[in-house]
Parts: sequence; structure tokens; C-alpha cells
Amino acid sequence: MLISLSTGCLFRLPLQTIFELAAESGFDGTELIINQNFVGVNPVKLVNSLQEITPIHSIHAPFMELDGWGDLMSSLRRTVELAAECKIPLVNFHPPSWMKFEIAFWRWLYKVRDFQKEIGMDGKVIITLENMPWVGNYKINPNILSKPQRMIEFINEHNLFMTFDCTHMGSGHTNFINDFFLFYESGRIRNIHFSDYGHGREHLLPGHGLLPLTRFLNHLRSTEYQNSVTLELDPRELPKGERNILESLKEILTFLKNETADRTDLHRGYLRDVIQVVPSA
Repeated sequence: MLISLSTGCLFRLPLQTIFELAAESGFDGTELIINQNFVGVNPVKLVNSLQEITPIHSIHAPFMELDGWGDLMSSLRRTVELAAECKIPLVNFHPPSWMKFEIAFWRWLYKVRDFQKEIGMDGKVIITLENMPWVGNYKINPNILSKPQRMIEFINEHNLFMTFDCTHMGSGHTNFINDFFLFYESGRIRNIHFSDYGHGREHLLPGHGLLPLTRFLNHLRSTEYQNSVTLELDPRELPKGERNILESLKEILTFLKNETADRTDLHRGYLRDVIQVVPSA
């Protein structure tokens, strides 16, 4: 599996600094969120400069309207064009919100018959739809396709792939692993957003919430999943100061690698270490 760092974890820092921290801490690459950093600039030039620091495995399309990027449909298309130009394999986006009356976006979504062909430029870019959270005291999901089975039917019918978000699914009920396997068995998951959830707060550090994340990773390791696991944290979960952030990212990455590694590889590594320390006869 590829382990990526979402730029949203550190969005208050300059993009170049985020990429440098991702590279130095050892992540395989990043998921780049298109936000205000992409207003009034040449996006291809900016992305190419960032790719010189560390790879970009996925791009998150804007989830709000940005100056110069058009509405949500136009910004998704522009993001896909950017990904294709810069040879980034995957673009993720959020479904429409019924609570925000995103009716035009909703209608457009259902009109697309084949997302990989019509939006993904004949399969040049993988298009994934993300499951969304339940919020508030009454646990309301303000986005369409909130029920797992309905979302599975939709992504199959419209040739979409999926980004499975642990904290979003866990916001509905903490034992989300069965829901993960429903989506996994569809064969449509191409990216996983990884973080904890608890007490009404999303995107917490592993262990700061209530989700069975270690058990989830153990189950994930037993599958044939070989795509990205993307760490997506609330910036408040990380310490202040770049040196402290770096050490924290290294610790989280070690945890992720240990829990997703092939046990055969770990055993081989253990034997290699033993052989190195045992004196020859």
C-alpha cells in the first residue's frame, strides 16, 4: 500500500513546507487539496514544482467554489484536466449536499452515465466519490448517497470509484468495519482517508477518538487492497513547530506501516536483524 499525507493536515503552512515535511517524514507521497493556494496562479506550474519534492498520488477537487475555478462541476473537470496534465492518477470529490441546496450539482451527477469515460478522460484519471459524515446532535448526513448500499449502487451504475473515509463512516456508528467490507466487496475502493472520530469531532489522531482503527488496519492487511491509505487529520491534532510536527508525522507513519505491512516481510526483517547480531561460530 502507498501511504500518503493529505495537505489538509497542515493547510495553514505553505504548500512547499507541507511537501517537504511529507518527504522528510517518509510518506510515499501526498494527496493535494485544491484550495485558495490555487487562485490566481498557474496550477500546472505550481503542481510540477511540488512534484519535484515528493509524488502526488491523488488530488482532492474543491469542495467549495474558488475564484476562477467555476462551479463545483467545472472545478471537478478542471481538477481532472490538471491531474491528467501532471500525470496524477486519481481525483476525489464530495457528493452534492441537499442541505446546501446544491441542486444543479445533484442533477448533473445523475446525468453522467460513465464517470471514467466522460469525466476521467477515457480512464486517464481515476474518479472517486467520497462518503460523507453524519453531523450534529441528531446525526444528520447533509449529503446525498449517505446510505452505503445506495452509494454502492450509484458508483456501480455510473462507473465511479470510491474514496472510503474512516472518520466519516465512523461518525454514523463507531463499528464501521462491516460498512468498509460492503464497499470493499464492490471492488470500487481506490483510496482510503484514515483518521479517528469521537465526541463529535472528525479527523482525530489515531487513539484520540473511539474508532477501532488498529483492528481496521489488521482487517485491511488481510485483503488484497494495494492502493493508497491517506492520513487526513484536523491540523489541531498536530503540535506547533515544524520540528515537532515532523516527529509526530514520523510516529504516525511508523504505526501505519507496522499495521499494514505484510507479516511475512516483518518476519524476514526480524530474522535478518537476528542474524546480524548473532556472532559467527
